[in-house]
Order: sequence, then C-alpha cells, then structure tokens
Amino acid sequence: MAGQKKHDYHIIDPSPWPLLGAVGGFTMLTGMVLFMKGGTPAIAILGLLIVLYTMYVWWRDVVQESRAGDHTPVVAIGLRMGVVLFIMSEVMFFSAWFWTFFKHAIFPLADVPDLFADGGADLQATAHAADAVWPPAGIVTFDPWDLPLINTLILLLSGCTVTWAHHDLIEGKRSGLIWGLMATVALGALFTMFQAYEYSHAQFAFRDNIYGASFFMATGFHGFHVLVGTIFLAVCLLRARGGHFSPEKHVGFEAAAWYWHFVDVVWLFLFAGIYIWGG
Repeated sequence: MAGQKKHDYHIIDPSPWPLLGAVGGFTMLTGMVLFMKGGTPAIAILGLLIVLYTMYVWWRDVVQESRAGDHTPVVAIGLRMGVVLFIMSEVMFFSAWFWTFFKHAIFPLADVPDLFADGGADLQATAHAADAVWPPAGIVTFDPWDLPLINTLILLLSGCTVTWAHHDLIEGKRSGLIWGLMATVALGALFTMFQAYEYSHAQFAFRDNIYGASFFMATGFHGFHVLVGTIFLAVCLLRARGGHFSPEKHVGFEAAAWYWHFVDVVWLFLFAGIYIWGG
C-alpha cells in the first residue's frame, strides 16, 4: 500500500521548534552580553522565555508521539542512548569544577594583590609560596557534619524513593509510583531550600578568592541540576497521575530517574571532596 510504514523507525514530522529554539538561544545570548555591558536584562529575559516555551512545546510533541505509538522499541533504544550520552557530557562538565578545586587545593598560590604594582618586575611572586594555605587565610568553611550532612541524607533518601517508584511502576503498582514520585519531588525541594539557607549564611563570597569561586561554581551548578531534576520528576508525577506510563513503556521516567541518580552521585563526590577534604 502506497505510503504504508514498513520499518520500526520514527520519521519526525516537520517542526518549527528547532528554529524557534535557535532564535531564543541567540536572543538570550545577545541579551546577556548587552546586560553585562551595562544594558537592561529585558532582551535576555525575552530570549529565556522563548527557550522555555520551546522546551515546553517540543517535549509536549515528544509525549504525544509516544502516546501515538511512534516510540517503537528501536526508537526507545535511541532515546535511552541519547540520555546516556547527555549524562556523560554532564560528567565531563562537573569534572572541570572538580579539577579547578583540587588543583588550587593541592597547589595553592600565595595571595599577591599588588602583583604589577612595580611594573611587573617581581613576577617570581606568582610562584607557589611555602606559606600558601588551603583554604585561603580568613576563610571560614562550612562544617560538613552539619547542614551538608543533612542534605547528603536527603539526597540518598530521594534516590531510594525514586527507585521505589521505578520498581512499583515495573510491577504495575501505580499508587506506589505516584507516592514515590511525590516523596522524591518533596525531598528535592527540601534540598534546594536547605542549600539556599546554607548559601545565605556563607562567610565567604564568590568574588572573594579562588576558594569562593570554585566552591560556588561546583555546588551551585549541582544545586541547579537538583532544581532541574526536581522539575523533571514533577512532570513525570503529573504524567503518572494522567496514566501515561506503563510497565513496558516509560522511557521518560527512566530518563528522569537516571538523571536523578547522577545528581546523587555527584553530590557524594562534592560532599567528600569539597566539604570534608577541601575544607
């Protein structure tokens, strides 16, 4: 029969969302450059809104394609591999922040605020000084066995609840799926609130020195990933309540669960390396 599909692959229909996403990304980038040069953030906010709208409508279409049966087992393999490659790219992303933190922790530089005061004649001052310490003098670090430990336990518990939800989904227990997702979303939100409280009581700032910069970049980007993962799981919760997942077909939930476990593992490295060893 002419036009009949004779393969397991999904031929995507023409979509305006890639073009709209590119326009939104370019608008946001241009707006951020202008904002950093002293302009208003209006253009950057407009670009961000376009990007967020593109994300919503594009993923809406993907969900509709799944519900229509376009995500065959072959297509699902490709979707899972895409998630795996995305998480691998995130591993390399966080490796950069760990690298800079450990580099400066193992080989701290002396504090030389007036390096070029004499015209740059004494460039030897940049050498690793014997009295250079880490954390830099005057930095009061967080007690790792206080709020950071509580946040560690929260994330470990959230890993258990999302696994509970996953197993109940596979076994066809929809109530367990929903309760597990509700618990995970609540724990993710609690982690974010505790981290915001911790940041508000920090006795060092991002611009103070390399310790503050590397600390807030590493833990801050992790906090952003927790926020994204919480939203991801909240969407899965809404879909689960709408009956979108089945024991045989739940790639969207698997992607959220894998992402959440990745966030958990990164935090364990942050807790051990930056809060305990680095502090």
